[in-house]
Amino acid sequence: MRAQFVLSEIGVGLRRNLTMTFAVIVSVALSLALFGGALLMRDQVSVMKDYWYDKVNVSIFLCNKNDAATAPKCVKGAVTGEQKKQIETDLKKMDIVEKVHYETADEAYKHYKEKYGDSPIAGSITPDQMPESFRVKLEDPEKYKVVATAFAGRDGVESVQDQRDILQNLFDLMNGMNWVAIWVMLLMLVIALMLIVNTVRVSAFSRRRETGIMRLVGASSFYIQMPFIMEAAFAGLIGGTVACVMLLLGRYFLIDNGLALAEKMQLVNFIGWDAVLAKLPLVLAIGLLMPAVAAFLALRKYLRV
Repeated sequence: MRAQFVLSEIGVGLRRNLTMTFAVIVSVALSLALFGGALLMRDQVSVMKDYWYDKVNVSIFLCNKNDAATAPKCVKGAVTGEQKKQIETDLKKMDIVEKVHYETADEAYKHYKEKYGDSPIAGSITPDQMPESFRVKLEDPEKYKVVATAFAGRDGVESVQDQRDILQNLFDLMNGMNWVAIWVMLLMLVIALMLIVNTVRVSAFSRRRETGIMRLVGASSFYIQMPFIMEAAFAGLIGGTVACVMLLLGRYFLIDNGLALAEKMQLVNFIGWDAVLAKLPLVLAIGLLMPAVAAFLALRKYLRV
């Protein structure tokens, strides 16, 4: 096959359908950018879970004298020294427990003042109102229910709290945003495929005389179809390249500069450049192959050779 002929036909096709080709590039770029963004969002959630789940504790809050009248589980009164000692001993015997820290009421009050000292209600709280607690570090945070089952109903225990629950709402929100991006990406992908099919159809119709002559001189189906497939692939490759640029710029402006989230949210472990670069070959491959396959299938219907 003469490469010069194929390239010239590609150029002719792109010039004849310039606006539709531009629409294909834009729709492919947006859909693939959303696709790459969804993959990166999934990685971000995974990185944050690994980072925060490794730091969160299970908190076992003990009854104090003020809980006897308000907490159903503390009707027997404040926790006794013997009960505290037994709870600590049983915790340290558990294989899944990595570390146990006992927090006194005074320590809890100090931490509360550091965190909420400026709030109006902070002045009305006294140290004796703060609960004592055991802060339990688990080797596997997923096994929280083992600790909850063992200690939730004990005398002297007001409640057992898994700090992962505080973070779970954030992760659920991010996963929800991820699914929204995926559905929008699928919609954009359908639009891109429809544009590719229509572009190929118009291109095949406008060049029906040339393809008719090529049939008469014995050109193969592959030889006739190749310019149309290459046009679609070329437009898709440009769209994929634009999508890659959008992902790189998004990572740069959102995390490193511009919004500078990495600097403003230092407690969040953001994905690195390696995660972004790892997605680019996949985005380019889809951008190249998806339009080519769509064009090939469309030609089977609109270009009889």
